[in-house]
Amino acid sequence: MESVSPKRYRRDMLKISNTVELADWEIEITQIRAQGAGGQNVNKVASAVHLRFDIPNSSLPPFYKERLMALSDQRISKEGVVIIKAQSFRTLEMNKEDALQRLKALIQEAVKQQKARRPTRPTRSAKRRRVDSKTRKGKTKALRGKVEP
Repeated sequence: MESVSPKRYRRDMLKISNTVELADWEIEITQIRAQGAGGQNVNKVASAVHLRFDIPNSSLPPFYKERLMALSDQRISKEGVVIIKAQSFRTLEMNKEDALQRLKALIQEAVKQQKARRPTRPTRSAKRRRVDSKTRKGKTKALRGKVEP
């Protein structure tokens, strides 16, 4: 009988939804040194991550591309390149994971359907209460005039 070894999960794709996945070649991740205070280690180790994702040249469906390009997000350049900098964790792996999760959240937020706003009107009683309070305030202010002897 042949032994079955457990499968190791290798991350080749970033799953956005059930039907949309991003391949590794579409996401460019480079190591950089983190900014700010952090002691001696921060000056030696490049543990921060710059993630670059080119929207027009990606394998995303056209609908996703249109919605992403329409976003007014400072992380998206005019050419359609998403740049995410992750440096909140001490390790490179955690910063990579953080950057990928932020990219995933950005894409999911862009394609989320917004609820259509249904304009409402104030009720008749609300209008009446508003006018009554205005009348009451006007009477109060009218009493503030000069007192005649």
